[in-house]
Amino acid sequence: MGKVLAVTNRKGGTGKTMTSVSLGASLVRQGKSVLIVDADSQHSATVSLGVNEPDKLEVTLATVMQNIIKEQEIDPLDGIISHNEGISLMPSNNGLAGMEIVLAPIIGRETVLRRYIDKVRSHFDYILLDTAPTLDLLAVNSLAAADSVIIPVAPKFLDAKGLELLLKSIAQTRQYINPHLEIGGILLTMVDKRANITKDIIEMIRHAYGESISIFKEAIPHSVRAVETSAIGKSIFEHDPNGKVAMAYASLAREVLASA
Repeated sequence: MGKVLAVTNRKGGTGKTMTSVSLGASLVRQGKSVLIVDADSQHSATVSLGVNEPDKLEVTLATVMQNIIKEQEIDPLDGIISHNEGISLMPSNNGLAGMEIVLAPIIGRETVLRRYIDKVRSHFDYILLDTAPTLDLLAVNSLAAADSVIIPVAPKFLDAKGLELLLKSIAQTRQYINPHLEIGGILLTMVDKRANITKDIIEMIRHAYGESISIFKEAIPHSVRAVETSAIGKSIFEHDPNGKVAMAYASLAREVLASA
């Protein structure tokens, strides 16, 4: 059975999609089969993996979730796209934006995504859930479906302060919906070690959370080359294979594999 990792933070701009795609690509390069589930109605992971017109797709995560709500039989692999770097993708598009309204009135609304993941997880070693920067029902569905959470945090003051609300949501999900949910760790992203404020905020994060939550050893450095990847539909390993960001994500993948 594959391990399910939710890459999540309620704050935007922390590198969630970059982490989902880069970690997925690195795990593939280390011999693992990987599915990325784009659980964000902004469909950033879908576009980052080269799908230029996601609204033209016949099957997306919204389609699958609606079929599960209707209790229709589904082929768990239907709609999954194969990227040329070996990553598999369950895409999303604007259709996912209306899922909040669809989910709201139904019984078991927090676990619809988990019912899909349970059908597909035996086909992959790792499933990465790229989540929206919110704490809405879709985000709760991702936490309910996951075994573990990776929390990307940029070393900015407001990002660090916003961690507390996310951790409360994770604790509530563990208490009421998914008792097996673990926090895999906090991942420091877009780190510019030359800035003194960066060092101060990283130290603040380590002091506040380091004793109770694992912080990944490998911080992801800031890089313009990394920002470019989403526009060209390639991972950092294809775009800048010898760069510092690729090396950092390769190291992160080794940490993730070691913790399995």
